[in-house]
Amino acid sequence: MSCSRPPLSLRQRLNRLIILRPATSRPHHSSNLYPRLPKSRDTLRNVQLRPASTIAAAAASTPPAKDVRSLPTRLKNILLGSTIGLSLILGYYYTTDTRASVHEWLVIPCLRYFYPDAEDAHEFGNRALKALYSFGIHPRERGNPDARGDLAIEVFGHTLQNPIGTSAGIDKHCDIPDALLAAGPAVIEIGGITPQPQEGNPKPRVWRLPSQKALINRYGLNSNGADHVAMRLRQRVREFAYHMGWGIDEEAEQSILDGEAGVPPGSLQEGKLLAVQIAKNKWVADADIEAVKKDYVYCVDALARYADIIVVNVSSPNTPGLRGLQKVEPLTDILTAVVGAARKVKRKVPVEVMVKVSPDEDDEVSVRGICDAVWDSGVDGVVVGNTTKRRPDQTPNGYLPSHEQSLMLEQGGYSGPQTFDRTVALVKRYRKMLDEGSYLKNENESPPPPPGQTLTETQVPPGASVSFPLETQKETHPPTTDKEIDDSVARDKEHLKPQTAEADAESKSQSIFRIPDRNNPFSSPSNAIDTAEASSSGETEHLTSSASTDTMPSPSSSPTSSAPSPPSPSSSRDRKVIFATGGVSTGADALRLLAAGADVAQIYTALVYGGIGTVSKIKEEMRDELKRQQR
Repeated sequence: MSCSRPPLSLRQRLNRLIILRPATSRPHHSSNLYPRLPKSRDTLRNVQLRPASTIAAAAASTPPAKDVRSLPTRLKNILLGSTIGLSLILGYYYTTDTRASVHEWLVIPCLRYFYPDAEDAHEFGNRALKALYSFGIHPRERGNPDARGDLAIEVFGHTLQNPIGTSAGIDKHCDIPDALLAAGPAVIEIGGITPQPQEGNPKPRVWRLPSQKALINRYGLNSNGADHVAMRLRQRVREFAYHMGWGIDEEAEQSILDGEAGVPPGSLQEGKLLAVQIAKNKWVADADIEAVKKDYVYCVDALARYADIIVVNVSSPNTPGLRGLQKVEPLTDILTAVVGAARKVKRKVPVEVMVKVSPDEDDEVSVRGICDAVWDSGVDGVVVGNTTKRRPDQTPNGYLPSHEQSLMLEQGGYSGPQTFDRTVALVKRYRKMLDEGSYLKNENESPPPPPGQTLTETQVPPGASVSFPLETQKETHPPTTDKEIDDSVARDKEHLKPQTAEADAESKSQSIFRIPDRNNPFSSPSNAIDTAEASSSGETEHLTSSASTDTMPSPSSSPTSSAPSPPSPSSSRDRKVIFATGGVSTGADALRLLAAGADVAQIYTALVYGGIGTVSKIKEEMRDELKRQQR
């Protein structure tokens, strides 16, 4: 007979919920808060049942568990947390300082390791820098070393913080202009930018030569187009206006472009300038000058409003036929059209125009023709240098890695330290010819010769209009009237000093007539670059820490010197500005270019190998060299 268990009553079911606890008291311990149920029925009889209503009271009467952590443990945890927090803060300030060596010795090797293709590494670096800037953790030049003014120069009427700039090609599509400015240069150049988007040449198109710290590229002016870049520049200006509290509409934008914010409308930062490089599309025939002019003017109309400088690129070695535009006639037509379009830009602050010339067209005729085109068109300056088709001697030790030997055969423009000496020589030549043009082109008339010297036809530079001696002009000059004499006397009475004893003594102590050296075009031009031909240590000794003009001081000469000093124009707007790029990698290189006649030294390849801190490094080396020379 099987016995079945009777159904449980309601009370019995509720008792199932009762907490079972032994009758004997047991010490309160974390492992005994919930004792296990006894396994045998005999032991179950000794278990005391307690109703659920007493659970809360029992929990309240249970003393809380004591914190078993000792004081040394607490101190250790506090010290560990503080160390981690302080390390993060110091790490942030270190890694976001351009002077940190990690940018050159860790970041660059990692980029080269993970991105063997140089273009991929370049694009990733730009994307990373753009992302870091958006979060405010980008590398920047801390401490504001330029505030001392020891490297300040004057360019286009602006007092720039330093004479270092970055070349076009680093930021082709206007992705990181502000991040580049934060790295310390006073001038950045974005582009080149074409009217319509174009892909450029097929990949791969960039190669590194690490043993030479050089690059070979044949990008072919890959561009997103002028309208795309103009949209980014416009957005940048409007965001600046918004942060200034002026709004984000067209009126606020125009106020910034008119200079009402007190900063250049391109860079949007005091003491810095933004240059935008423009070029034609590669499918536009070089022989069709009108179509070429339309391409450049289109870029000016779209971009000039948001730039401080427009750079006309006619020297890219990777666009077939582009360098043919450097001939005098087509170059003059193109530059004249660009200057005319730039002068019509709707803003109060003028837009400066420069032309970028090739380092390969360095013969006398080519340089003279470009300088004539610059003066005839009204261009404000020249960017001397670009990548070169030539291959310099890369192996002074007779050794070059085999894989780099094959890369040297790649078609494209070469850039690196080996091109620096040619850049210096080319800057000297352009400075000499441009300074000569500032006098020969002035009102299309040469000043009179110095006393005792007659200007002959053999002394007349090409294209100059000459006033010959009075003897040859007597028959053609109309007779002087009494009214003209009276007018001349009246002008003399108005402007000349009164004839007193003091004035008479001062007049006798002076020479009868002497043309100031800076205005004397008949001074020997060969002496104009004496300082640039000296050694790198001696040629920069005239650049003092208080430099605030856009010219390098010229050697002093006494009035009795047999050879007058060369022309040394002041910071007049008649003097053409020169930006120099090509092989600059150290502070000594930059000083040599300035001594040769450049106003700004631009870098590109040095930034690829040296990292984001290269600009700060070059400026610090310049300061050290200047201090050494002053001792």
